[in-house]
Amino acid sequence: MATLVLDNSTLGASQGAGPTARMGGWTAVGVCNPASDPGSDAAIMLRVAAGEESGFTYLAGKYHRPIFHFLFRMVRNQAIAEELTQDVFLRVYRSRASYRAEAKFTTWLYRIATNLAVNYARDTKHERAARNVYLDAPDEETGATPDVANGGPSVEESLLRDERMKAIRSHVMALPERQKMAVLMHKYQGMDYREIGEVLKLSESATKSLLFRAYQSLREKLKDFV
Repeated sequence: MATLVLDNSTLGASQGAGPTARMGGWTAVGVCNPASDPGSDAAIMLRVAAGEESGFTYLAGKYHRPIFHFLFRMVRNQAIAEELTQDVFLRVYRSRASYRAEAKFTTWLYRIATNLAVNYARDTKHERAARNVYLDAPDEETGATPDVANGGPSVEESLLRDERMKAIRSHVMALPERQKMAVLMHKYQGMDYREIGEVLKLSESATKSLLFRAYQSLREKLKDFV
């Protein structure tokens, strides 16, 4: 499948791809086996379900930042993203007793976050046009700005870069909600087709088709920049 090349610096740093076959307690078809890896997120969440409070603290600390950044790129408002992030982990905690390790823990986690983001987008669709989103914001730890050369860009290069990133940001955020979420999960979170499909409740082939349509649309709209 031909895809538009959107480097991760435009959308954020990748969190890494999903597990490979029979590594970390996972089989080739993505069925979790927590017993084979007691240190896995799924195994820890099962212990949370059994009453181990420290496990929840660990998982919340581990995933707070990636979930916040994912939601920020969806809702385009820092305060709202933080509020939704807290809601995600509140729902995780409240659902702990019913948790079943039938899929990767992050799949379950991102499904909760995605549902909250979709509900927020639906409830505030008339307000979203007035908000700004900064997919190219400087990294919080290093202060580095994406796509800036080490030697420093010329004025012309800076203008071209800013124009390109503004166009990418605008067109990604203008995609239909499901396509936008898929692109953000694919490029920002580094999630593969199977993982995205599990979050969006789509087959792997349907996920590939969804991303193909999204990238095809972006490629057409951004043809002057790529």
